[in-house]
Amino acid sequence: MMRINPMMLLQDSHHRRAMLGFGLVFLGLALVGTYQSWNTSLAVLNLCLISAVMAMGLNLQWGYAGLFNAGVMAFTAVGGVTAVLVSHPPVVEAWSAGGGNLAASVLALIASFALFRLSGRFFQTGSTGFWLRLAIILIGYFIIRHFFGLAVSAIESVNPAQTGFLGGLGLPILFSWLAGGLSAAALAWFIGRIALGLRSDYLAIATLGISEIVISILKNEDWLARGVKNVTGLKRPVPYEIDLQESETFISWVEWLYASRLAQADNAKAMLNDLVITSSSLFVKCCYSALFIVTVLVILILCNRAAASPWGRMMRAIRDNETAAQAMGKDIVARHRQVFILGSAIIGIAGAMLTTLDGQFTPGSYQPLRFTFLIWVMVIIGGSGNNLGAILGGFIIWFVWIEAEPAAGWLMQNIAASLDEDSA
Repeated sequence: MMRINPMMLLQDSHHRRAMLGFGLVFLGLALVGTYQSWNTSLAVLNLCLISAVMAMGLNLQWGYAGLFNAGVMAFTAVGGVTAVLVSHPPVVEAWSAGGGNLAASVLALIASFALFRLSGRFFQTGSTGFWLRLAIILIGYFIIRHFFGLAVSAIESVNPAQTGFLGGLGLPILFSWLAGGLSAAALAWFIGRIALGLRSDYLAIATLGISEIVISILKNEDWLARGVKNVTGLKRPVPYEIDLQESETFISWVEWLYASRLAQADNAKAMLNDLVITSSSLFVKCCYSALFIVTVLVILILCNRAAASPWGRMMRAIRDNETAAQAMGKDIVARHRQVFILGSAIIGIAGAMLTTLDGQFTPGSYQPLRFTFLIWVMVIIGGSGNNLGAILGGFIIWFVWIEAEPAAGWLMQNIAASLDEDSA
């Protein structure tokens, strides 16, 4: 007699519900494409995919280790600014004006840090060591501030309407996705050294506060990425619409695709021109969708493999009972730091993807109190520790967030259409 595994039935039930959820979301996207426009539908899909990546990163921290990270927007913003620093061409005039003083401030910082460490080695105790370290900190601060202030003033005065910042490396923007993950991981390591020893509620407060600090720095340090003046016109990993509209090959492809409609049109040339413009926008969004889908699938596969590995089982054991895991010889703080860094790296990748999609970096749009908890709702909807559920939650919540207003307007318009103008 065949035995039935309850866990297998539970997994099958989860998969069926996930497939039903994805089916409803894609049905919604199809309705948006039909009744609004396919450009809108694809734009919503691309943002859903980016939200899914963010949700998977947060799910790695909360679902695997129980870490309450309320600083999601900080890692998103760091990933976004990394896209600028990687892809924007360097501003040679700004480097000439302030590069020397900026380098001097960095060298002063390194020297101050080295002297501080050496003083701690030779004067571990006593008042002499204390006053020496205090003197190093104060002198180093004023030296760094002097050179850094000169550098910032010089850099931000170089054509501030167009540049006013150092620019980047001029590399293809796809490299920034990996670089954004590494930058967010570095920030997570720094935050982890400070905050991961705190209880969950205090950790949430600390990460939210640090998130506000990070975003405030990005808004105010114009020399880095123009602050609230924004960086626009970043390089794309996909074709530009204008290039497609001028391509004979693309025009021929559109003409072949819509041959029957063009044959019945009174003014075929004007219709073809409109179809080429619309199709170029759809083609660009489809290219973004393909890149994002590949990224989502790669991260999903890696997260699932991590969950099924001994490392994943260890993280769940720590999440369920830290005391028992510590008694078994596990370094709780080190493991928490590890998963915090990995989850933040995924969120940083999502931040770079968002900047790539927009083609611009706008620090003012990163609102921790608004969007951080929107990502949390995605993870809660999908189920803690469920990677596929995190993706589904990202799709559902972002779709509802974007389409609730137009759907409500359409509903009220149709309800009111059957009523008299004097009706209450």
